[in-house]
Amino acid sequence: MGSSTAPLAGVRIIESSMLGPAAITTHLADLGAEVIKIESPQGDYIRQMTWPIVEGVSLMHLHINRGKRSLVLDLRTPQAVETYLDLVRGADVVIEAMRPGGLERRGLGYEKLREVNPRIVFCTISGYGMTGPYAELPSHGVAYDVWAGLVKPEITEDGFAAIPEHPSMGIHAGPLFGALGVLAGVIRARDTGEGCRLEIAQSDAAAAMDWLRSETWKAYERPESEVTGNASDGGKRRAPGTAGMRDGVRYQFYEASDGRHVLLQASEREFWENFCRGVNRMDLFEAHPGAKFADHAVGNTSLRTELRDIFLTRTAIEWVKLGLEIEAPIIAVNTPQTLADDPQFQDRFPWIPADRLGTEQTPTPIKYLDVDLPVPTKAPTVGQHSDEVLREVLGYSEPEIAALRESGALG
Repeated sequence: MGSSTAPLAGVRIIESSMLGPAAITTHLADLGAEVIKIESPQGDYIRQMTWPIVEGVSLMHLHINRGKRSLVLDLRTPQAVETYLDLVRGADVVIEAMRPGGLERRGLGYEKLREVNPRIVFCTISGYGMTGPYAELPSHGVAYDVWAGLVKPEITEDGFAAIPEHPSMGIHAGPLFGALGVLAGVIRARDTGEGCRLEIAQSDAAAAMDWLRSETWKAYERPESEVTGNASDGGKRRAPGTAGMRDGVRYQFYEASDGRHVLLQASEREFWENFCRGVNRMDLFEAHPGAKFADHAVGNTSLRTELRDIFLTRTAIEWVKLGLEIEAPIIAVNTPQTLADDPQFQDRFPWIPADRLGTEQTPTPIKYLDVDLPVPTKAPTVGQHSDEVLREVLGYSEPEIAALRESGALG
């Protein structure tokens, strides 16, 4: 039986955000934190960004801002600034998810926030960070992956350079690193009474997530007497990072009988032996036993040909089932479209229904075995919770709320 108390229940976060960086608090809201999104009277235009647009609202907004409450404050007015400070007094975290310095220009910089709450954790998340020659450069998500060397231009049939389909990295990894840093800051603040300030660049996060390739190139700058390849390759250096897998044989894609592909990962001798026994081809193991670890049989064209023919004898799902039976690492290749039909996905990622969030969404991948996580609420409309937050969080009376509205603080 799970607990009714979410892990982050009692953590209050004040968020000033625009667009994708607001995902830093999505993860925290999913775990039970209270997130109050402060918006200008015009609102965050994330609601009109990217595609698809679901009943007039972007999927990006519906996902990133789920589980949050929206309060409109026009920070050009002193009354709104004072209300913001009132919120900070009872908060654990302030998030500045936009170009650095936006809150400082409104008189709400870190030092001012510390005056009203010494325990506050202040986090700025932006594209290129607060320092460096690109700090003021406008950007969007693909930029961080391009900068980090993750996405290469492809050339169309007409000879134009084009952005290929690719997984996004920085725009997702940056918020995750940020959430980790924020929680570390909250633990420290609750223990010592001292808050802290941190900043996250989504470009840094993209580079950090792809550390293997960049660090391989750096290591290869050293002499070959100091940095070699793997022993299974006779010490010969492969191409850096994942590029070194291109010519693998026991670690490679193969087409199945239904036209789909599977990935074989029998780089350990134990798995390779299991595979050969499972397909009644121990002759392949005897002829090519390989090294104990990390042996992809690179460049063994004759073995690759044999495996190509073997994999054409079963469907992709049949190969996965065989891998389970014989303990051999084989997985079917999915696309973002076919993933939802995969039995592993269906078991672990039950869709949060559209009638709850406005469109079907995947849940957080964090699973507590003895705690029930809250089901997120639908992403808010601009200022949807203004009166509610002022009344419930700050204890403002109806006349006080009316006076704020009259002053223009609420837009």
